[in-house]
Amino acid sequence: MNVQVEEVVNQAQRKKFVELPYQLYKNNAYWVPPLKADELTSITPEKNPSFDFCEAKFWLAYKDGKVVGRIGAIVNDLWIEKIGEKIGRITRVEFIDDAEVVKALFEAAEAYLKSKGMVGVMGPLGFSNLDHSGVLIEGHDYLPCMASDYHFEYYKTHFESLGYEKEIDWLEFRITFPDALPEKAFKVADMIKRRYGLTVKNFKNRSELEPYREMIFNVFNDAFVGLFGTFKLPDNLVNFYIDKFFPSINPRYVKIVLDKDQQLAGFIVALPSLSKALQKANGKLLPFGWWHLKNALDKPKEMDLMLTGVRPELQKLGLTSLLMNELWNTANSDGVKYVETTGMLENNHVAIQMWKSFDHIQHKRKRCYKKTF
Repeated sequence: MNVQVEEVVNQAQRKKFVELPYQLYKNNAYWVPPLKADELTSITPEKNPSFDFCEAKFWLAYKDGKVVGRIGAIVNDLWIEKIGEKIGRITRVEFIDDAEVVKALFEAAEAYLKSKGMVGVMGPLGFSNLDHSGVLIEGHDYLPCMASDYHFEYYKTHFESLGYEKEIDWLEFRITFPDALPEKAFKVADMIKRRYGLTVKNFKNRSELEPYREMIFNVFNDAFVGLFGTFKLPDNLVNFYIDKFFPSINPRYVKIVLDKDQQLAGFIVALPSLSKALQKANGKLLPFGWWHLKNALDKPKEMDLMLTGVRPELQKLGLTSLLMNELWNTANSDGVKYVETTGMLENNHVAIQMWKSFDHIQHKRKRCYKKTF
């Protein structure tokens, strides 16, 4: 066997781990490179607060002296406590189309999880549901949004050849906004606001949005905690994600609804699409990556729908439609016609039905696999 697998234990190896996808997808027109600094932070225990409740190891695979694959394994105590079963996670899996390489990587990750008392494994899943999730199995000829992932078509074959079976899928949609919303949409929105004493807030700059940052993540925690792969995020991890994502936000594309007591009832967060800008930046802010990202944020042409959340007790009041109306107003005024969603669980029928009220295509599918030891 001429495949060697080594554990990642120092910063030099972490940099090789982060660098591998840039080599694998170098000539691929559909891969969106993440920022290398963010990826490095996420797998460095001293910098990512997820390591407060997770144990994780990472490995590199070498063949003929060259890095040809990588994998991570996570034991997430908060998630295990929630589901009541010792299921580990595999994460950040990348590899060449070589069965020997893939087998060696998965054996390393599975052996570690077994040593920690796990009875099975799911993945790919990240440290949380705001991290990398799923293998792309449909939609390989579409550009993903910055919060999604791209994989070669052969990944699915290798997962399944190793005994991994489908656990659940995420669906992604491309929506075409209409030139005008029907008058009925505005009448219903006004009725909802009057009936429940709701107030919609729009933002022009980050200073206006600042007081609501933590409120948005608190509602996110409550709204998403019951979904697959999720758990209640600790405060330090919430702050970590705020610091990570807030600088990329165009405040005009954030909408919130306040209840009659001026408490946050729901939110929607979209971004001008950064996918093409990230391709130009190629993982680095300097020397010119920042300019490409700033230009995309300031002069949007397409939009990525990142997060939508409504307090659980208010989820049947139509707040999501209200938020979408407000988002359409801003997008329409900016000339933005196309919207990419992030992944929605295939059993989240309420959310999926809402997108079907627009001109849309369901063009991408990502899968979480499971294997029992």
